[in-house]
Amino acid sequence: MRDNTCKQGALANIMKSRSEWSDAAAALRTENRSFVGGTYVSVPDGQTVEHISPITGCPQYTMSFASISLLDRAVNLARRRFDDGSWSRRAPSERGAALERLASLIASNSERLALCETLDTGKAIGDSFRRDVPGSAATVRWYAGAADKIYGETAPIGKGVVATVDLEPVGVVGAVIPWNFPIETAFWKVAPALVLGNSIVLKPDEKSPRTALAVAALAIEAGIPEGVFNVIVGGPDIGRAIGLHPDIDAVSFTGSTEVGKKFLGYSSRSNLKMVSLECGGKSANVVFADAADLDKVAAASAQGIFYNQGQVCSANSRLLVEASIAEELTERIRIHSQQFSPNTPLDPDTAVGSMIGTDHRDGVLRKIEAAANGGGLVVAGGVKKTVDGHDNYIEPTIIVGLSESSELAREEAFGPVLCVIPFHSEAQAISLANESRFALAASVWSGSFDRAHRVASQLRAGTVSVNAVDSLHVSIPFGGFRQSGFGRDLSLHALRNYAQPKTTWLDFRS
Repeated sequence: MRDNTCKQGALANIMKSRSEWSDAAAALRTENRSFVGGTYVSVPDGQTVEHISPITGCPQYTMSFASISLLDRAVNLARRRFDDGSWSRRAPSERGAALERLASLIASNSERLALCETLDTGKAIGDSFRRDVPGSAATVRWYAGAADKIYGETAPIGKGVVATVDLEPVGVVGAVIPWNFPIETAFWKVAPALVLGNSIVLKPDEKSPRTALAVAALAIEAGIPEGVFNVIVGGPDIGRAIGLHPDIDAVSFTGSTEVGKKFLGYSSRSNLKMVSLECGGKSANVVFADAADLDKVAAASAQGIFYNQGQVCSANSRLLVEASIAEELTERIRIHSQQFSPNTPLDPDTAVGSMIGTDHRDGVLRKIEAAANGGGLVVAGGVKKTVDGHDNYIEPTIIVGLSESSELAREEAFGPVLCVIPFHSEAQAISLANESRFALAASVWSGSFDRAHRVASQLRAGTVSVNAVDSLHVSIPFGGFRQSGFGRDLSLHALRNYAQPKTTWLDFRS
């Protein structure tokens, strides 16, 4: 499951009441400026944008957007820090110790960070506090532990010759992240980039900038030099400028496929910077009639699509189910979906919170309506829900009767919408699962080891979970094929996004 990232610390087990979270929200004061060179920076006459709360629909705070000149300043400082070696040439064990301190600071500030995460995105406070923030601390701690265990290679050339191959940091890294898992996605990129010795310029989504701004200051407290970790807040113009910047050596992007393609173009038009992309998905959840426990399948399937209001790139949004059990499994999922009816985000008992905004909510509802008009039957949800007087919520939705060629069955809705498509043979199941331009994740349910292994090996996806959905852990790579992008977050594989192999040939032959 997506929430399987390692959790650490007793704080993850302590939860405020709804009233306590509400009081903390009312008292919360946060920075609204970009973080450059170890300090929060004002932009004279810069653009300010009101952040609209996804929970209440009202203005929540005013954010100061960066200018292109401030981005240039951040990149210049990052380059200077990289070149002077204060971080890049620091002993790996010392970099690891600083990241270990940063992980501890994230954990000790978990309540404040979780509150920023929930208020910015509308997600349930339980997810922010028990999963996202401690999961981020665990990611940083994992890479901290890897700092002095990243070995090079020695090539067997011959007598009198030694050739070494080392992973060398690229220099200045630009990271552009989405709004659905802001702090987690940030450290999926920041931690491996920093542990190698790179400097970084992070652009959080303008809808969810506050955790990134907060942790950048914590990085200074942890002993990471000023200018090594910078956060630039802005809109698409800043993302484009990062992609085109001639002094950024690599960009790691998570977001839509359409924007990901733009970053490839930016690289070709600027300095051929390295690009790592993690883009959209339309993950297939393939269930065979010999699955051992249909209720377990139903519970996991509901979690796999309705968690975080379906605003998950790897959400299992296509249920491909053997025809003989399709009706029964659909009904079981409908029953489990009721546990994911959205509610007050600041209530610790809430399973899922709001959509990110009303524009996104309306876009998802239009896709549901188009599917219904195109022959689909909505057997659950499909409507808005009002919570505490605001209707930025969608009930968990299940649609049957769509063909595999329908738009909703092929394109990402990025909402709590499950399409159910029956199949009649193993070959058809594999064909349906692979008939997608996306290839991020997939799941297979079967009581037969032979079938599970056989089908999993033929599914085109970056991660295939067997008798589980959306399996995730810091020690395994996450990413996709096809138009889900390339490159990998998490695990040691992610280091390749921020380093290049360098060969040193030592010839002492006489």
